[in-house]
Amino acid sequence: MKSNNHLVKYLVNKGILRSKEIINAFTVIDRKDFVGLENLDNAYEDYALSIGYDATISQPTTVAFMLEKLGIMPGDIVLDVGTGSGWTTALLATIVGGKGRVYGVEIVPELVALGQYNLSKYKFSNASIEQSGEILGLPDNAPFDRILVSAGTDDLPKELLMQLKEGGNLIIPIDASIWKVEKRHNSATTIYKYPGFIFVPLQK
Repeated sequence: MKSNNHLVKYLVNKGILRSKEIINAFTVIDRKDFVGLENLDNAYEDYALSIGYDATISQPTTVAFMLEKLGIMPGDIVLDVGTGSGWTTALLATIVGGKGRVYGVEIVPELVALGQYNLSKYKFSNASIEQSGEILGLPDNAPFDRILVSAGTDDLPKELLMQLKEGGNLIIPIDASIWKVEKRHNSATTIYKYPGFIFVPLQK
């Protein structure tokens, strides 16, 4: 695949990209702006690429799948955990639009700076990336309509569930599966599991 448009068409034809808003985000946000100079030749390939510091920019198929399952809507307030190079934050910011807001958090200082730099290429006024604190997520900005986690963990973090609004969705990789967690009334949850995925571990 030689261009971002080729990548988008591939994901649509594969049946992974389906929603109009998400297809538009993948079209507007060029993956090559987030892969690093050493990966430019492979920017549009459908696999994860190393961005250093034991982190990767995820496989396009995986990102598209997670965003489709997230159920994100224009105007949503979203938490993006493990922003890496900033690609998912940029995609989310495009989807939620000017009435929405995306808060990205990343634990590695060098990746915070990289993500902020890459995000600045698109002049977003509704998205930011900051250094994560002692508590996973951003409790001071909660609750969130949607939470996306882009690194794997062994269990469901209670602190993120507490930051999720009732009626909201959390997408998180757990034990080689992608979990969709729907938070219902009185904090009850419904969980859907989609196996067959590999992620770098979530650093805490």
